[in-house]
Amino acid sequence: MTPSRTRLLTALSSAAALFATAGCGAADMTRQASPFAAPAGVRTVTLSVQSWVGAQANVAVAQQLLTRELGYRVDLVQTDEVPAWDALSQGRVDAILEDWGHPDQEKLYVDEKKTIVRGGDLGVTGHIGWYVPKYFADEHPDVTDWRNLDKYADELRTAESGGKGQLMDGSPSYVTNDVALVKNLDLDFTVVFAGSEAAQITQIQQFAKGKKPFLSYWYQPQWLFNEVPMVEVELPAHTDECAAKAPEDIDCAYPTTPLQKFLNADFAERGGEAAAFLRKFHWSEKDQNEVSELIASRKLTPEEAAERWIDRHPDVWKKWLAND
Repeated sequence: MTPSRTRLLTALSSAAALFATAGCGAADMTRQASPFAAPAGVRTVTLSVQSWVGAQANVAVAQQLLTRELGYRVDLVQTDEVPAWDALSQGRVDAILEDWGHPDQEKLYVDEKKTIVRGGDLGVTGHIGWYVPKYFADEHPDVTDWRNLDKYADELRTAESGGKGQLMDGSPSYVTNDVALVKNLDLDFTVVFAGSEAAQITQIQQFAKGKKPFLSYWYQPQWLFNEVPMVEVELPAHTDECAAKAPEDIDCAYPTTPLQKFLNADFAERGGEAAAFLRKFHWSEKDQNEVSELIASRKLTPEEAAERWIDRHPDVWKKWLAND
């Protein structure tokens, strides 16, 4: 990415539900066969599902519309970001609906092997950063400058962070620059992993309930900002020169990334209505957050959340079905 959020592949599927997963390692999957065998006459689409709720929202809505409007059977494969590219290249999945930027994989599979094609802009802009709760920033406005963070290290210390301030991250499998940033900016902090996006959300909610200060790796778009207003800490400006450094040498802010879709090249050519639909799938951060909040906060199933959004927004999704 720019950076990517996760690196793991578990390759489990369900046509009805989405689950968070964890695994290890990523092999080149370009020679492996698809795990699905479609019955004769049944049109199928296989979508990659990443573990964070925004990506789940994309897939839930696409699945519902492909099924009920276009008559496809939709299979879901749990993937994390880097191995998802391998799966897409060899046809284990037909589409990735939310990619946060993987230039190495894009060069290999899109430009060189030509086994993957670009599927267009999702319509959502992603950004990762460090955030503090607004109530803490209102009380201490200078905390939003990284150069002042050490001043508040004691207040941000937890039992898990030892004698240093805590920078809370999500899953240990997430690919972040945070350990390098703490080291290279010489900050009196340590990175503590919550374990998953869901666990991180729970911890943020608990901090907020008690009006306690916290510093957290977080990202937009994300529905939680509606419940817990947060303010971004300004890190050294992101530059192309900084981004080109080795991961352990990164010392600048995360980039802002227009999120992209990618399709398996064979599917893009032969996928008919499904491929055309997925190319046209384009919605706003507000739309995605609406579905994400229904899943993560209101505890609806992804299917239920998607159905509710679909019922409310025919003006948006009917454009994805139109024949040009």
